[in-house]
Amino acid sequence: METEDTLKAAISGDINAFQALFATFQNQLKSYLYRLLADRNDTDDLTHDTFIKAFTRIGSFNNESSLKTWVFSIATNLAYDHLRKLKRWQPDAQDGGADLAIGTEEVRKAFWIAHDTSPAGAYEMREHIDFCFTCISKTLPIENQIALILKDIYDFQVKEISLILGKTEGVVKHLLNDARNIMTDIFEHRCALINKNGICHQCSHINEIFNPKHDQQAELMKLELVKASKKYNREELFALRTLLVKSIDPLHASGTDLHESIMNCVRTAIGERTDLFDLPGNKMD
Repeated sequence: METEDTLKAAISGDINAFQALFATFQNQLKSYLYRLLADRNDTDDLTHDTFIKAFTRIGSFNNESSLKTWVFSIATNLAYDHLRKLKRWQPDAQDGGADLAIGTEEVRKAFWIAHDTSPAGAYEMREHIDFCFTCISKTLPIENQIALILKDIYDFQVKEISLILGKTEGVVKHLLNDARNIMTDIFEHRCALINKNGICHQCSHINEIFNPKHDQQAELMKLELVKASKKYNREELFALRTLLVKSIDPLHASGTDLHESIMNCVRTAIGERTDLFDLPGNKMD
């Protein structure tokens, strides 16, 4: 069936038709939710809940937006309800994760098992920059985080974001401006890749651990972000960072499993998880 016919069938209650339409943007939806939630299990749960809720309400879809935007709105509301129960992350959240990893033999061992045995356990510096973007974005107020990720990573228009958030376009533009300024300030003061005064060398340090044969400077110079940092324009550097992030699917990258392990370490360190998280080779009863 053509898309229009498929949509009509879905609205009339045909779950197979709805599933076919949902599948066209499901991977992007999951990626978006993961960037908000930073937890693979929560992402899977909310993706499932979104599908059920959207299909249940499909009769109310009125074509004011695309079906994709309408479904993203449902997913965003579910994510918002989940996130507002949690504390905003601090810019140094990754430092806590690093301290936990350094001080806990089980965690270090689990990282190596993920790296050595998982088909998605490779370490690439560019993927860690994406990981860092996710962590830093979680320092934002929820609406700013949502607006920024939808616009700068998933290319939603301001009008679409206003429908998703239930805000005017003027408010969305304000949320975006504030989010970019906050993120830019954090990266400017923390990131050693773009500023010699930065205090965080995590991406290159972890590369040294997992890829000791790499020439660190050569690896760094492969990144347009580092090349452009010599010119040092805050806004341009942030734009380059978002371009890099857009090119990576955090759930299907070469280092997905390793970075999930590192993310769980961060979440444990800051108290979002109270258990010693499950990692490959470190499964808890």
